[in-house]
Amino acid sequence: MSPFLKAARQFTSPHRILEVREYGQGNVNDTFLVTVEELVGNAHPTPPGPKRFILQRLNTRVFPRPELVMGNLRAFTEHVEARLQREPLPPPRRWDQPKVLLTGAGAGHWRDPDGFFWRALTFVADAESHYAVKDLDHAREVGWALGLFHKLISDLPPARLADTLPGFHVTPGYLRRYGEVLGTRKGNRENEAGPPAAIIEQENSPEAAFCRRFIEMRRTWAAVLEDAKARGELPLRPIHGDPKVNNVMVDTATGQAVGLVDLDTVKPGLVHYDLGDCLRSGCNTLGEEIGNWEQARFDPEICRAILQGYLSQAGGFLTPNDYDYLFDAVRLLPFELGLRFFTDYLEGNVYFKVHYPEHNLFRALVQFRLTESIESQEGAIRALIRDFHKCKQ
Repeated sequence: MSPFLKAARQFTSPHRILEVREYGQGNVNDTFLVTVEELVGNAHPTPPGPKRFILQRLNTRVFPRPELVMGNLRAFTEHVEARLQREPLPPPRRWDQPKVLLTGAGAGHWRDPDGFFWRALTFVADAESHYAVKDLDHAREVGWALGLFHKLISDLPPARLADTLPGFHVTPGYLRRYGEVLGTRKGNRENEAGPPAAIIEQENSPEAAFCRRFIEMRRTWAAVLEDAKARGELPLRPIHGDPKVNNVMVDTATGQAVGLVDLDTVKPGLVHYDLGDCLRSGCNTLGEEIGNWEQARFDPEICRAILQGYLSQAGGFLTPNDYDYLFDAVRLLPFELGLRFFTDYLEGNVYFKVHYPEHNLFRALVQFRLTESIESQEGAIRALIRDFHKCKQ
């Protein structure tokens, strides 16, 4: 029996499973969509008829303490549910978030005989996600969803959340790791037992050389947000951690955003990381997997729409300092992701899933080209942020 079918059986009657299939295109966890006739051990009431739920095998190399991930998910979910009871959304708006399903034994997860960590979550019904922004209305909904998310957890004390990914979105830390990897590769090349000539040639390709120059030219600036946090200018708040466009669910009938998924990275951080990552993802309409990386471009009109939606919900708790560093967030996050992709490429693709050896190299090139596009439009993007700030004052 397949391991995912064994895992699915822990959360439902084994004779009621209709289908288990791979779901989504995540780079970290293994995700499956399970269709069943009924759920068992489910603390959340469901209507009659076929049910679907999300089954995931967490990548414990990325999340070495998955129990902390589950603890954050419970704390976050309980807080948001209580907040929405006090402040319900005006109809026809709805906000759904995945809830933890229990095993037949009443546990929130299951470890298989090989030690893999499995969990099940409710499926957000009548909703879909998109890997790129479709139009300006969709862009506003993406921003609205992230803004509401931040608003709903703005009063959740960060201390209630564990730091499940120490160093996540701390760009100076990624730079240090990049330097360590470069040093290791250099040492291997000088060693008789170093890598084959083909690998050395690959790492010295024009594309790899471009990445190294790109990183060095921006090294001193990369700590801009962490330095502001250290000076007390930017506070720690609860964040999503990975609010890409495809993690925003929209109602299939109305096109309105109904929730954010992929909540494993919820933790204390800077909201700038979230907003910068959302804009990085949304304003590059060609997506992260571009055949010709030089075509990547940051779209300022989509940026305007996302910010408009975001600030309609989150503008009430942002400070003047928050606005002062918004452009830096927009510029930093694609640079940071490109740095992570390139480092993983040099390490042999150990973190992100890849389809060919140079996959992470070309992913890095897309993000660096996007960074260049943002830098070339700095004046216009800063002016846009100032205009929004004035409207909120």
